Amino acid sequence: MIRVANAPCSWGVLEFHDAAPPRIPPRKMLCEMAATGYAGTELGDWGFLPTDPATLSAAVAEHGLSLVGAFVPVRLADPSALAAATGCVLRVARLLAEASPHPAPNTQRAAPFVVLSDDNATVPHRTARAGRIAPGDGLGPDAWPGFVARAEQIATAVRDATGLRTAFHPHCAGYVETPSELDALMQRTDPDVLGLCLDTGHLTYGGGDPVAAIRRYGDRIRHVHLKDGSAEVMRRARAEAWDYRRAVREGLFCELGRGSVDFPAILDELRRAEYDGWLVVEQDIVAGLGTPAESAARNRAFLRALGV
Repeated sequence: MIRVANAPCSWGVLEFHDAAPPRIPPRKMLCEMAATGYAGTELGDWGFLPTDPATLSAAVAEHGLSLVGAFVPVRLADPSALAAATGCVLRVARLLAEASPHPAPNTQRAAPFVVLSDDNATVPHRTARAGRIAPGDGLGPDAWPGFVARAEQIATAVRDATGLRTAFHPHCAGYVETPSELDALMQRTDPDVLGLCLDTGHLTYGGGDPVAAIRRYGDRIRHVHLKDGSAEVMRRARAEAWDYRRAVREGLFCELGRGSVDFPAILDELRRAEYDGWLVVEQDIVAGLGTPAESAARNRAFLRALGV
């Protein structure tokens, strides 16, 4: 049974190092998330929700929510960062496992998931060119083996230490953004070690087609982020050479159904792929902007109209 969650980024809790601090108290966010019809939440940035397992478990359970995963960006392209990256991811994975009332068994599709990503928006040329990446902007052939090896090492460490599974999140302004970069990652990694978190908005802005990605990688999809993308903002961002942060500030990720992502086709394709995991709504906004609770309610109503 597919269930629908949301994430703190929809309330302005973004992972950018220079992002404004969230202006909403965690308890208020959880209350609004539950009140607008969601069954689960992701963790959000470390320290936003409680980092004590018992306190986190109680906070989420108080609102009838499940803890479904955590997005963790780390510097996968930097060999010297592996030890620190592994420690960071393991810290999150242990919190997820210990805070879950029924920790996930060592299976491919059981939540919560560690959602691993490159350390996005930290490499200047990738941040500047997000949404219009050319082949020369990417990892060279000599860099790919180390990148994927570090991702698999981290995923293996998570599984061995906690029993949790890891899904990789292709993300704009990181080194896995475009369809060809996603394909390079999928071809070079072991599906038993590293799954895929499909993000419909990031894949679209990166030049991909979510429906085609489900058809190609359906058996590797462990987790899904439902995100829409404004066609007009995408057009302007590309025409005016905006960087990734500006595109987000200008409303790149809009409410579901108001952008260019074909959600009816995506949901049909997920059903054909027999996907039975979580759908996590994400509408990235900058702290203090937008209408998070109202948008969350409209996003949930939109998905109910599509049968989920």
